[in-house]
Amino acid sequence: MIQTTIGIDGMMCEMCEAHINDAIRRHFTVKSAKSNRKKKQCVVVSEEPLDEARVREVIDETGYDYLSISSEPYQKKKLFGLF
Repeated sequence: MIQTTIGIDGMMCEMCEAHINDAIRRHFTVKSAKSNRKKKQCVVVSEEPLDEARVREVIDETGYDYLSISSEPYQKKKLFGLF
């Protein structure tokens, strides 16, 4: 699995975060998409890497500003070191 962090500017509220999450889920096959307006980013977990050009296009279509993208292997967080 791949974790992709997309830098996005212009989100002002929870509805903005939801708008970005919905756009990502609608255009890509993902396990999760979580936006954070304070960090100016959306973290996406997917089986396959996302097409960077398509990500930029989808973000631009929402009216928010695409800033950056980076990907790394996804590592599931362990709960209290038990799992």
